[in-house]
Amino acid sequence: MLDSLKTAFKLNELRSKLLFTLAMLFVFRVGAHIPVPGINPEVFANLLTKGQLLGFFDVISGGAFKNASIFAMSITPYINASIIMQLLTVVIPHLERLAKEGEEGRKKITQYTRYFTAVLAFIQAIGMSVALKGALVNPSVLNYLIVAITFTAGTVLLMWIGEQITDKGIGNGISLLIFAGIVSRLPSALVSIVEYLQAGTINIISVLVLIIIGGIVIAAVVAVQEGQRRIPVQYAKRVVGRRIYGGQTSHLPLKVNQAGVIPIIFASSLLMFPGQIASWFQGNAVADWYLRWFSWGGVLNSILYALLIIGFTYFYTAVIMNPNDMAENIKKYGGFIPGLRPGRSTAEYIGKVLSRITLAGAIFLALIAVLPNIILPLTKIPNIYFGGTALLIVVGVSLDTMKQIESHLLMRSYQGFLK
Repeated sequence: MLDSLKTAFKLNELRSKLLFTLAMLFVFRVGAHIPVPGINPEVFANLLTKGQLLGFFDVISGGAFKNASIFAMSITPYINASIIMQLLTVVIPHLERLAKEGEEGRKKITQYTRYFTAVLAFIQAIGMSVALKGALVNPSVLNYLIVAITFTAGTVLLMWIGEQITDKGIGNGISLLIFAGIVSRLPSALVSIVEYLQAGTINIISVLVLIIIGGIVIAAVVAVQEGQRRIPVQYAKRVVGRRIYGGQTSHLPLKVNQAGVIPIIFASSLLMFPGQIASWFQGNAVADWYLRWFSWGGVLNSILYALLIIGFTYFYTAVIMNPNDMAENIKKYGGFIPGLRPGRSTAEYIGKVLSRITLAGAIFLALIAVLPNIILPLTKIPNIYFGGTALLIVVGVSLDTMKQIESHLLMRSYQGFLK
């Protein structure tokens, strides 16, 4: 990996892309420390003591949430808008036609996603402003509006930065922003652990247990992220003019974790909403009952969280992976799976294999998501937000980015060979 980075910096084009990416990430880190006018950051920071979910959002935003900065909402509205648009593509015929029109259709869908992001961000910003009225220096309609517009502008700016990184830099811009936010919190987490050791709150055994668990999780994430079920595909020979095409054996790769981290984001967002509503009505019997039995990190909440992740994993995988389309494409190009008829039999077989490996991926995601609730009783280290989900994002983004760098280097090698 280090050799690839050294080689990349020696090439002018790749060096420019890497430096541009670093510059955009620097802008992101600067913005994470610019406070929103009209908010008391100390009162705002007290939200982090209400649960690990808000702490995880603070990790994703790189501390911007805790600082009540312009990037406090991070890129979450854009992620939600992208997921919703992807789901609507299956339901709405117009969007489905655009998705099949190639580059122009994708540009149109991207434009719709940007508009939808701004709308979602403004709605979320209004909700945050109203919920945080105690943190406002001067609660008034104008101040609410200023805070909401500032939060929304920060999210839109992050969306633009992410798209610029994707177009002119290296890697997926949105993923790299989340990656940078998580990694930037690691030094402060290490300092906190040292302070806990010095104060006698924890012992060295707890730290060693945390390190061992972290190493096991990283190894598991790499294994699952790279894990594939390769279905062999044989292409028949066909004569076109004087040339013979086909006749080779290929494979259809099906990833174990096809959905990535999206089911975790969906499930956490869904669970956060009723808890947030209940927190506004403390003193009410129903709200107090919900907060008592379904508080974040509790047993019932963790079980429900895991079940939602498994369900969303199957749902999202079914949306992005259609066995019928895959079987039709194989048949179109003269291919077949040995021992199966092209068409319906092939689609049923692919669906069966996909269902089995998705179960393994879904259970893995559920275990990763509830990992902080398991680590805390084992290590007794408070406020562990750098949990399994954060490691899943960091390792996944690192692998994807390095693959892009290596593909650029490989393409350069081929060009040099041809020249």
